[in-house]
Amino acid sequence: VQLQASGGGLVQPGGSLRLSCAASGRSFSSYAVGWFRQAPGKEREFVAAISWTGGRTYYADSVKGRFTISRDNVKSTVYLQMNSLKPEETAVYYCAADARPRLYSNYVEYDYWGQGTQVTVSS
Repeated sequence: VQLQASGGGLVQPGGSLRLSCAASGRSFSSYAVGWFRQAPGKEREFVAAISWTGGRTYYADSVKGRFTISRDNVKSTVYLQMNSLKPEETAVYYCAADARPRLYSNYVEYDYWGQGTQVTVSS
């Protein structure tokens, strides 16, 4: 499966963005999808994940209540709605896919990666 992340940009603190992860190739509905982010000089960090059907979601504690992950398997797209953004959340955001049913927060568990989209939170 090939993934392409989009929707990043510059937003003020407290603002919102919606990221998209569009998939092509093998059956997208058979893959769990995760979002990760990486700031310069820091390790890649888990943000959220969603199961094959969208029935299960998993969030990092730091984004619970502010971010929402969802998917549309007809459009082969996963979304990450980000609200109340903070400057420290400035990073390149990546989506990744894994064919197993369990949701993982460790990036090494994911086999397929998109190219990333830059999110900058600044006034």
